[in-house]
Amino acid sequence: MAKKSKTQRAKASAARQQRKAAREQEELNPSVETTPAVEEAPKKSLFKKTSDDAAAKSPEPKGSAKKAEEKKPKKKRFKFLREVRSEMKRVTWPTRTDVLRWSGVVVVALLFFGVFVALLDNAIITPLLVLVSGIGA
Repeated sequence: MAKKSKTQRAKASAARQQRKAAREQEELNPSVETTPAVEEAPKKSLFKKTSDDAAAKSPEPKGSAKKAEEKKPKKKRFKFLREVRSEMKRVTWPTRTDVLRWSGVVVVALLFFGVFVALLDNAIITPLLVLVSGIGA
């Protein structure tokens, strides 16, 4: 089987996300159809007030605020953690040999530069400072 291109993988991932969102929406509202229906928003004029604008600007009684809060769907708890988990599954993790190899490279580089700086300090800089300050004379 041929390896999928990045575009194909992205399309497949988007399709999976869309199916997942549709399943979640279906769980929240089982009476709603699963086929996506395009609803046209009513056209609003810039100069004329519509009934929606008037209703939005009119003061509401205190009791209706509580009803509006009850109608809102509850936020899903731990949604962030689930999303993090799904993103972590998409990460391309290095193999054990890669980690060991690159860790060795880092350790060797640290040792090299440590020795290099120590030599510069003791063999070149310190004698120059002694000559300039005249402590040895």
